[in-house]
Parts: sequence; C-alpha cells; structure tokens
Amino acid sequence: MPDLRMTIPDLRAAYQSGVTPKDVVAQVLARIAAVNDPGIFLARPTEAELFAEAAALGDFDASKPLWGVPFAVKDNIDVAGYETTAACPAFAYTPDADAFVVARLRAAGAIFVGKTNLDQFATGLVGVRTPYGAPLNSIDTELVPGGSSGGSAVAVGHGIVAFSLGTDTAGSGRVPAALNNIVGLKPTLGALSATGVVPACRSIETVSIFALTVSDAYTAFQAACVYDPGDAYARQVKAPPMTASSEPAVVGIPSGETIRFLGDRVQEQSFAATVDLLRAQGADIREIDFTPLYDVATMLYEGAWVAERYTVIEDLLRRDPDAILPVIRQIICKAETLTAADAFRGMYRLKELARAAESVLTGIDMLCVPTMPTFHTVAELEADPIGPNSNNGTYTNFVNLLDMCGLAVPTPPRADGRPGSVTLLAQAGDDAKLAAAALALEAAGARSLGATDWAFVPPPQLPPAGPDRFTLAVCGAHMSGLPLNHQLTERGGHFLRTARTSDAYRFHALAGGPPARPGLTRGPAGSGAPIALELWSLPFEQVGGFLAGIPSPLGLGTIELDDGSQVQGFLCEAIATEAGADITDTGDWRVYLASSPG
Repeated sequence: MPDLRMTIPDLRAAYQSGVTPKDVVAQVLARIAAVNDPGIFLARPTEAELFAEAAALGDFDASKPLWGVPFAVKDNIDVAGYETTAACPAFAYTPDADAFVVARLRAAGAIFVGKTNLDQFATGLVGVRTPYGAPLNSIDTELVPGGSSGGSAVAVGHGIVAFSLGTDTAGSGRVPAALNNIVGLKPTLGALSATGVVPACRSIETVSIFALTVSDAYTAFQAACVYDPGDAYARQVKAPPMTASSEPAVVGIPSGETIRFLGDRVQEQSFAATVDLLRAQGADIREIDFTPLYDVATMLYEGAWVAERYTVIEDLLRRDPDAILPVIRQIICKAETLTAADAFRGMYRLKELARAAESVLTGIDMLCVPTMPTFHTVAELEADPIGPNSNNGTYTNFVNLLDMCGLAVPTPPRADGRPGSVTLLAQAGDDAKLAAAALALEAAGARSLGATDWAFVPPPQLPPAGPDRFTLAVCGAHMSGLPLNHQLTERGGHFLRTARTSDAYRFHALAGGPPARPGLTRGPAGSGAPIALELWSLPFEQVGGFLAGIPSPLGLGTIELDDGSQVQGFLCEAIATEAGADITDTGDWRVYLASSPG
C-alpha cells in the first residue's frame, strides 16, 4: 500500500477507502524501524499487542474523531500496564489505569503506540536530561530535541504518530515543537485533566499536545477536553469548533527595546517576516514593553515553584539521591534552603508582577512571540547544562504563571533552513481563538510537515463566527460527500465537526428514494444507541429555504448529544419507520450504505 501521511484527515480518508488500522499500525512500526532512534520511546506495545488493539476497533466509526489515529504519550503520564518512569528508573511504577486524558483519547478511537522519553521529572527545555539516552532532533541531529517533552515531539516530527501528549510548565509543550517544525498546543490550565500525571509544578502545569498541523492538535484537544471532577485543579473549559474572527485582532509583540534574540539575526528576521504576515492579514500590531513579563518569568525557578517541584521527589531524594541526575538535583534542591515564608514572599511578588503586566496587556487580544530566541546545539548543552536551557524559556516561562493559553505554530523556514516558529498567547479560555489565528500562519509559504517530505495542505476555510449562524445536525444524505450535501454547501454551509447522539435514539432506513434517507427517532434514555452525526453551520437567512425543501416525515427538533449538550436536527415521525428497516445497530448511515446490497 502507498505511504500514508500521518494527519487525521489523511487517515480518515484512507479508512473510508478501505485501509485498515492494522495497515496503519504496520506503517507506524516501519517508520520506527526506519528512524532507528532508541531515544524516542521508553516503552512500546509489542507488534502483536498493537495489532490486537487495532483489530479491537472493529469497523470504521466516523463518529469517533480519532478513530484509528496513532498517538504517543510522554512517560510522566500513565498508560495502564506500562511503567511510568518520569525518566528516573528508581521512581518507576506500573499503573493499573490510564490517565484520564489517555482514556478520553482512546475512547475517541486513538491507538496508543508508546511511552516517550523526557527530561527527568519534566525539568528542562532541552530534552537531553535523561538517563536513557536523549532522542535526536528530527530536523537536525546537531540541535537539541527540546524538552522536557522531547520524545513526544520527535515522534510527531518524524511522522511516526499523528499526535502525542507532552506536559508544559515552563514551555515543554512549545519549545520542542519549534525545534521539530511541528505544532505545540499548550491549553488553558485545568482544561485537560492531570489525573494520572506525575506532576512537576502541579499548580501551574498542563498536559500539552503535539501534532503536524494546527487542526490535528485542536481535534485531539477537543477529544481530551472533558472536565474531570477528580482533579482538584480541573476547570470547566470549552473547546468549541474553530471559527473565523469577524474583527481584526490586536496583536502585541515585544517592543524593539525589550525583544530578545541573543544575537541571532536570522531568528530576528524570521520573526519580523511573521509580524509582516500578521499585518497583511489585517492584524493591528502593537509593540509593548515585555519587561513585566520577563520579570514574571524569573519567578518560575524561585521560591514557591522550586519547592513545588521538590515535593514530587522529596522521598526519593532522601532515599536514593544518586538516582536523580546531578543537573536536576542542582535545580530542585535549591528548595532545601527555602522556608515557608520564602514561598509566600514569592507568591506575593508574583501577584505584584502580574498586576504590573495587566497594564501592558490591556486592549491586547493576543501576543505573538518567537517560540525561542535562538537555537542551541547538543554540544552547547554539554559545555553548559544550565545557560542554554534558561535561554529556551525566554518567551515561555511567564505563560503558565500568568494563566495564559498558548500555541506554537510553524512558520516558513528561516533563511538558513532551520524551522521557523512563533507562539501565540492569550488569556485563559481562548484556546479556540488561538487555533483559528494560527491556521493562517501555518499556511504561509511552502513548508513540509515536521521532518517529513509531506507538503502542508491547508484545511478547509473556517466558518465565520457570530450570532448569525445556525448549527444543524445531519445524519443521512446531507452528510459530507453524500447526494444532498450540496443543499448545505450551496447555501453557505460549513462543516463544523462530527458528533454522536445520546443512547436514546433509534435509527431507521426509510422506504422510498432515491436518494435513500434515514430517520432518527427518540425514546427513553438507554432505549437506542449513539448515532453518528455531522454538525454544520448555516447562515440564518438560509435556514428557511433549506427547511422548506425537507419532505415529510422529517421535521426539525432538538437532538441530545452524547456529551449532554443539545443541537437542532432532523427527527422522524414514528409511523414512517414502520415500512422501513431498523438499522440502529449500524450506528452510522455511511456504515449502512456500505453494507447495503443496493
């Protein structure tokens, strides 16, 4: 079979054409062998186990947004039956259950393919602080892979998996993305559950997502973004479909006096070109004094937050200090000289600095910064284990302390061929807004995905935002690629996402046609099964004309989705189902059509 591009749309198209999860898993294994980097994965399922997980998915289920999509997991996040080491053998344990976020992704159909290497106890932005041997940067082996989520980023960069999980406290979900020419989505704190995750700084960290494209990263985020009442730091954060903004964004960038490139003129030119691109797209660019933000960044490795890291490894330090890498001990053991009063003074200082930052951020919709000020090599880290690591955090260390969300996005390659990257930052809860803004940036120029030779293919245009759009659920001939879909697209309809009903619905193939049509009927909870839907956005002024063409026995009604939310869609009069066939067991109109002899 032909080589598959490891993006979610490409995989879904392949599955609809007859490719199987076993075929995809075989390609994953072939790519791992071809890359031949033992530093990427710390643990993997056997070939037999992978094939068994692929087979367990059954027939293609379009209602599951990640069905058959391979993903990797940073080895400070639990996967049932696999050791969690946090890159420290003496710390290792084997969990009985998946981390909450891993369970959500698997429920959405994703296939787990391995645990990835990291800077020990997620302390570092370089990716070489590991006793297992560092992974090699996927773009240039002389460069550091980035950390602490280096293995996860490198796996995506090589196209081994479509997406991977990292974590992010100081930039570990963004810096490795920049170094490997991929996307790094650092969500709003609390959006993704930390249940089953080894903490670094529990109060200011998050699980993060790497992918080859913004759309893929956001799709995985939507699947994982479910409130976990068992996580004391979880928050109710929404992950709505991305929509195009109707107003130009006000984008803050570091002023000329405060921007930092550490002498890297090529990086400076690359960032200037991205700012010019934002202007050309209509953004209102405003230079701001970044001094308050840099001052916040210095707090991350002082006082309260170093002590917070210390709580994670305190017992191991006392029992077996040599089990922890010297550079990690050097950083975290600063906490042994601190008092509770020092921690409180640090928290007070952060509040003061955050208040000072408010004044420079007033009126700004989002920030755009270089993801890193410059590139550092493995040789530089060997000569100085601390300085280059600190440099990598220049534009990342303040973000979680100020409760911002962020997204590192590839931009056109630099003049020297190294990957371009900027990070967009915004207030908590603006994850969808950042992703939508990043789409235009990643589409600029000609670039390949990660370290592969796959050309970037822009996704479909986003639907416009605003209250003048109507969201409609369809389950039959109006779905993408089916005979009546043109009735939506000709009226300015835009596809939003796939979804499923709750288990209160039964599904019927109605008599008549062409085209063949299904009918959806509702009963008590548990009387039916989840049925695959597509959600479409339609201009309000087009809704009346569209509905006028919908024949009896179908009518507009309220449909309950499997996440408890409600949407408008077509329901069928029960009497009309008597002459048809009950196809509830198929759960999907496309599955029924594929199995129907006619």
